[in-house]
Amino acid sequence: MITDPIADCLTRIRNGCLAKKDIIYIQYSNLKKKILKILLEQGFIVNYKLTKHKIIKVYLKYIYPKKHSVIKYIKRISKPSLRKYSRSKNLPRVLNGLGIAIISTSKGIITDKLARKNKIGGEIICYIY
Repeated sequence: MITDPIADCLTRIRNGCLAKKDIIYIQYSNLKKKILKILLEQGFIVNYKLTKHKIIKVYLKYIYPKKHSVIKYIKRISKPSLRKYSRSKNLPRVLNGLGIAIISTSKGIITDKLARKNKIGGEIICYIY
């Protein structure tokens, strides 16, 4: 039994990048799908597909010819034991704006830049750069 499915998803992505895997598999949930959609829009992954058996197939992105991962750092911030919330004015800047923070707001799962633009605060899910 997994107590934190989001941390499991991020760990699978991190381990897949470190092992230089092209494809990884993640158990399906709507929240994970929305996080992967943000990663796709921001250019951190190539694509993702939902299979028949409620599994998400994630295609990781690399910089060739040495096959360096595009994702250098991925970390879960808000955990089930300790939630981290932030107001719109105090939203974190990841690597001075080069990275992203994924925020869970009342308007859905969005990036820190979009949350700052719409002046919405929320729970900080993770940092990625």
